[in-house]
Amino acid sequence: MNLSSNDIIDLLALTREAASSIALASSESKNQILFEIAFSLEEHFNEIIQENAKDLEKMDAHDPMRDRLLLNEERIKSLAKSVRDITLLPDPSGYTLLLKTLKNGLLLEKVTVPLGVVGIIYESRPNVTIDVAALCIRSGNAVVLRGGTDAWHSNSVLVKIIHLALSKCGFSTDLVRLMPTDREFVSTLLTAVKYIDVIIPRGSEALIQRVRKESMVPTIETGAGVCHTYVSEFADLTKAVPIVVNAKVSRPSVCNSLDTILLNQNQAEAFLNQIAPELLKYNVTIYADILSYDILTKLNYPLVKIAEDSDFGREFLDFACSIKIVNSLKEALTHIASFSSRHSEAIVTEDELEANYFLKAVDAAAVYWNASTRFTDGGVFELGAEIGISTQKLHARGPFALEKLVTEKWIIKGNGQIR
Repeated sequence: MNLSSNDIIDLLALTREAASSIALASSESKNQILFEIAFSLEEHFNEIIQENAKDLEKMDAHDPMRDRLLLNEERIKSLAKSVRDITLLPDPSGYTLLLKTLKNGLLLEKVTVPLGVVGIIYESRPNVTIDVAALCIRSGNAVVLRGGTDAWHSNSVLVKIIHLALSKCGFSTDLVRLMPTDREFVSTLLTAVKYIDVIIPRGSEALIQRVRKESMVPTIETGAGVCHTYVSEFADLTKAVPIVVNAKVSRPSVCNSLDTILLNQNQAEAFLNQIAPELLKYNVTIYADILSYDILTKLNYPLVKIAEDSDFGREFLDFACSIKIVNSLKEALTHIASFSSRHSEAIVTEDELEANYFLKAVDAAAVYWNASTRFTDGGVFELGAEIGISTQKLHARGPFALEKLVTEKWIIKGNGQIR
């Protein structure tokens, strides 16, 4: 079916109209929808895997992004569990933030209310379809989903499951809208100020830049992750090595994976001696500055290259990272300030004063001491799931989840007062 921009606007208008029904729904009714979604995910897992296979067939088997796209039985069960976990969280809408009576007798109340219609533009990851829909439903929002062409079959079957749950619970399927993947309709979505309350881009830097430049609708960026780990001269290498390895290799295609190792010069040889064989197990390519290149060459590390300037501040999303040897904490902080995307940054040190200074000085959504950056995740933070990791400072920062899908409303009750 060929659609025009006017057709898309008509569909968005239906979603706007349906939004009031979920905003007015009881917490129990919203949870019932989520229970139905979780049940249907498990019941239809074979169909989901079949549709996901159609998307996987179009992607190079060696592409690290394939991991983002993959849905198997284990991941589908995990999605269902995540949806059920969201039902255990407090309903963020309808919560009284302030209640007081003014001197003139007016009763003043500030309450949380749903944002309204949330638009999300994302790439590759079909799990986002379920996570976002579940979070929006639980918080009383309608949602417009625009996934990538590479995940069209996967997203379509997942939205079909969500629609089955909505219908079974007596709600309109217009509450969750899957947009066509035509690029022209992205502009339609970004300018639909009458129908969309907020746009959330989740994906590549190019996508985020496009949304930032074109959107007339308010946006919340869930940005790319350029994540550093600083191994201090006071680091315990029995902690530092596994922390860095985990941050790099456990799932390199995600935004909280490590991109750059900052290594204090006093730890350089000892650390590289220990970590080189561990990274080699995963065929990690290292883009090294001159000092670390010399050490790794002497260690006969086969996958080392001299780093270009562009290799710092680069989000690798693959089994690759850069290394820079620094003289001090100050130099490490200067590097992070220059190249960080303000997502997740870490220090490994046994010096508490140094650690606390790092935690205060680094400007990022999540800052770690003696732990892997891979923990920056809404589910891991026990938020149920996440819309994404926000790297901006207004409205939401860090794992952007249920409690940030609401705004505020002032309710004033009087008895004839005039001003």
